[in-house]
Amino acid sequence: MSSIMQYNGAAVIAMAGKDCIAIASDRRYGIRNQTVGCEMQKVFQMSDKVMVGLTGLATDQQTLLQKFRFRANMYRLREERDIGCRAFSNMVSSLLYEKRFSPYFCEPVIAGLDDENKPFLSGMDLLGAQVKLPPHEPYP
Repeated sequence: MSSIMQYNGAAVIAMAGKDCIAIASDRRYGIRNQTVGCEMQKVFQMSDKVMVGLTGLATDQQTLLQKFRFRANMYRLREERDIGCRAFSNMVSSLLYEKRFSPYFCEPVIAGLDDENKPFLSGMDLLGAQVKLPPHEPYP
């Protein structure tokens, strides 16, 4: 086996358009080259305007999803509003960086709409280093 990130495998893609986003993934659950099932969910809704796609080790995907939902719910209770895409992205980055010495083998992709309904895309490595969609000029 070349990498633990390839053990279960996954593909997630996110894209932005004019005041809209799209996120998609495969649904294959496999162990190396063997397909076990074709109904595994890898894209999850965290709030009305925030979606997250998870790639990597399946057990770490499940663990991180539980942690994301817990922290998003705690945010909703404290702030009395849903978590925004920028706040969620920073929370995910912080959560991953906390475990930098024994990381989760998962690379999240976050897609959402900000307060002005402008697209927000962010990807991370397993240590939480963010790559964000750069601010862009208005679409013609």
